[in-house]
Amino acid sequence: MIITGIIIVNACNYRVALRGEYMKIAISTDNNQVAEHFGRCPSYTIVTIECNKVVKTETVNNPGHEPGQIPKFLHDKGVACIIAGGMGMRAQTFFQEYGIQAIVGVGGTVDDTVSQYVEGELISGSSLCSPGAGKGYGIDKTVCDHEDNDSQNEQKE
Repeated sequence: MIITGIIIVNACNYRVALRGEYMKIAISTDNNQVAEHFGRCPSYTIVTIECNKVVKTETVNNPGHEPGQIPKFLHDKGVACIIAGGMGMRAQTFFQEYGIQAIVGVGGTVDDTVSQYVEGELISGSSLCSPGAGKGYGIDKTVCDHEDNDSQNEQKE
């Protein structure tokens, strides 16, 4: 499920908490900020939530930006939800195939994002990455091509 432009009512977390179980969320992370592009962030903050409380936080390095690699990597770590500034439709589809909810258009600090998620107050929006901005690039690329779209079009004319 892709959720954009609304306040996240944390129904998934609520159902899990009722059963006394836990869930894990991952946040694309760059210097304790939600990274603008999930695939090029240096790391992911994985947060374990139990009964609407954070019980564990860990940081894992980005395994690389190849199609389907990150969704599988996070799935193997038990993640149920990925939060990022931006993500392309193809990547969102890969996450769906693994049963991982993708929430995009989020900015701010990781700590604030976790608190807002737990409280059911996280506001998402449109993906911060333009289509194709992540194509062919690995984690070594430091910025998306958002602003470059106009200059590329001018060069073609």
